[in-house]
Amino acid sequence: MDDHAPSGFHLAQFNVATLRLPLDDPGMADFVALLEPVNALADAAPGFVWRLVEEGEPDATGMRPAGEDVIINFSVWEAAEPLWDFVYRSAHLETMRRRREWFRRHMEAHLVLWWIPAGHVPTVEEAMERLALIREHGPAPRAFTFNSSYTAEEAAEAEEAVAGAEPSPAV
Repeated sequence: MDDHAPSGFHLAQFNVATLRLPLDDPGMADFVALLEPVNALADAAPGFVWRLVEEGEPDATGMRPAGEDVIINFSVWEAAEPLWDFVYRSAHLETMRRRREWFRRHMEAHLVLWWIPAGHVPTVEEAMERLALIREHGPAPRAFTFNSSYTAEEAAEAEEAVAGAEPSPAV
């Protein structure tokens, strides 16, 4: 995992999970009970910057941009290492170990990471576009995973190349 995040960049992460049952089903009670403590753990984790919450709600589980049975998780971190530590070296790991109880296995990418300018608040639309990129083209500097990561510099170069390749608007 390349954790290189020069000042001026943060790491966005977006993932989707397809529910086995509706959130109000008794079979999802353990997962729902873990939402608040796991979100609080993330909020207090070193390197945490931001996470998406639905207006007036403590989380984003009611937002369904990827389908009615798909919940999303969206956050921003100072670098890859603090995110990795939260996901795999904190109490969050126990939730990850139980994910098959609550979520269907995805046959395509369900997680995407990308570098953003520090201070930028990414949108759900941006996240869905990055997820589509990794699903269509695999990991690359503009959309990657922990196992196939890129530096912020590589991402910036890729963004510049894309911006340079876009046609100028008609005058």
